[in-house]
Amino acid sequence: MRVRRSPAGRAVVSGLRMAIVGIDLGTTNSLVSVWQDGKAVLIPNALGETLTPSVVGIDAKGEVVIGREARERLVTHADSTIGSFKRWMGTARETTLARGRVFRPEELSALILRSLKTDAEAFLGTEVKEAVISVPAYFNDLQRKATLDAGRLAGLKVERLINEPTAAALAYGLGEVSEGKFLVFDLGGGTFDVSILDKYEGVMEVRATAGDNFLGGNDFTEALTALAMRKLGKSYGDLSRPEQARVSRAAEAGKVGLSRARQSELTIRFDDGEQTVMLDRDEFEAECAPLLRRLRHPLERAIRDSSLRTQEIDQVVLVGGATRMPMIRALVTRLMGRLPLSNIDPDTTVCLGATVQSALKSRDAALEDVVMTDVCPYTLGIAVLDRRDRGGQMVVAPLLERNSTVPVSRSDQFFTVADKQAQIAVEVYQGENLRPSDNIYLGKIDVPVPVKPAGEEGIDVRFTYDINGALEVEVTVLSTKVKKVAIFQNTSGLSEAELKVRFAALESIKMPPREQAENKALIARAERLYAEATGDTRQELRALITDFESEISRGDPRDWPDLRQRLTEMLNAVERMPILPE
Repeated sequence: MRVRRSPAGRAVVSGLRMAIVGIDLGTTNSLVSVWQDGKAVLIPNALGETLTPSVVGIDAKGEVVIGREARERLVTHADSTIGSFKRWMGTARETTLARGRVFRPEELSALILRSLKTDAEAFLGTEVKEAVISVPAYFNDLQRKATLDAGRLAGLKVERLINEPTAAALAYGLGEVSEGKFLVFDLGGGTFDVSILDKYEGVMEVRATAGDNFLGGNDFTEALTALAMRKLGKSYGDLSRPEQARVSRAAEAGKVGLSRARQSELTIRFDDGEQTVMLDRDEFEAECAPLLRRLRHPLERAIRDSSLRTQEIDQVVLVGGATRMPMIRALVTRLMGRLPLSNIDPDTTVCLGATVQSALKSRDAALEDVVMTDVCPYTLGIAVLDRRDRGGQMVVAPLLERNSTVPVSRSDQFFTVADKQAQIAVEVYQGENLRPSDNIYLGKIDVPVPVKPAGEEGIDVRFTYDINGALEVEVTVLSTKVKKVAIFQNTSGLSEAELKVRFAALESIKMPPREQAENKALIARAERLYAEATGDTRQELRALITDFESEISRGDPRDWPDLRQRLTEMLNAVERMPILPE
């Protein structure tokens, strides 16, 4: 892909041109941005914030609750609110939120995407139909298909899925470095990726990528939760759902506190009273030692696969909110032998990079020539009989090794294993494990062959993998030259019929008016504080909530900003005061 700079550097977006937005669909927070006036611009949500918490709930009216309001409701309505569902993309896992409403992870993600789409349309004043969405580099085929399904359910055409570290490198590398090798260390709320890139002569080449789809900032929060519960002599599993939500919220605040100071005090409201525990950064880091060890393995794998030494890497870029923890910066500094860059925003870089990709897709004239290459994150191969195994077990024969630069095409030959064999089943797998059952099954091609003694008839199998994640498998019978071709690509994981049913179901869910978003988020915050308070403070909060709702319902919308400001100041005062037990 190539685009050239014009002297005018005109913007992609105008009132007459359909915008392609960039979206970072995160485990903890999600963002949307657009290429405008020659740069990527973050789009605020209805609350004026660029970070939208990836949390979804259903309220008593059956309306969907998204973002900050939903995050506040994790305490007060834990049974009808959920977050961190990105980790379950590509699985059949389902969640019941309220009144028997069952959602798959891609449907919950679609609700987040639909909210971001609405924000973008309000910001741009035009309909938004296309998007570039970032995904963890280590997402497998099923997880990528689920992300595409989420986009379709949200009413978006996903122009491309871009790996998160690649997006970060695109956002950083186009403006900050002319040439060099750099490592992107991306630790988000729920996933971890590391990529090594090489920029030279207008080319940005991904050399290697590795990661862990079940390792992120949430795991560090859980470690802090476990430490706090142990100090308090309580079991997290024995707590009620609202108590668990309050503990998790306090632990998240404590994690942020320990990133700023050596000690942090957690005050938690349990059903039987309030308790306080003092946490120390050294204790926290000792608790997280197993997680730090898990970070090291993908880092070493990426460096090894890139055929580089650590001293050959010029710069280290940290991406993802979890990299703000001092222990992460210390680990990376120690392992890489240099301080990581600190002049980028780890929360927004991936989204901005996805938007740069959308501008490249649109061939915006404000961008200089750049050629972007990527890699195949997982090994691709077929199942074959291991002749050295007397038990006749099947193994995976790799055709494309992980971190092969794409587009790429490679082939190998395979032969029959039994006399009078009339067919060869070419089963395609994705993954690094020896046994087929331990990898991701992508599909199968059945190829008829002439009947001959074992080993005298064979096939040539060619794998061709392109930049969009499409795998073409071409099988040619050696004796007859008859060919069979199949495409395994990131198309829908759900059937067309199921997509239509689920799209209709999501469309039927009511979304509250956008102009009410700030009011509802503020009420949710007040209700969360009410649930955590006791005694006189609780009575004061009840009066505040009732008065605010009454004034909003009968007052002039032009007065809402002043009403919200007064309530916000009161809630801030409540949060600063100690919660008095009854």
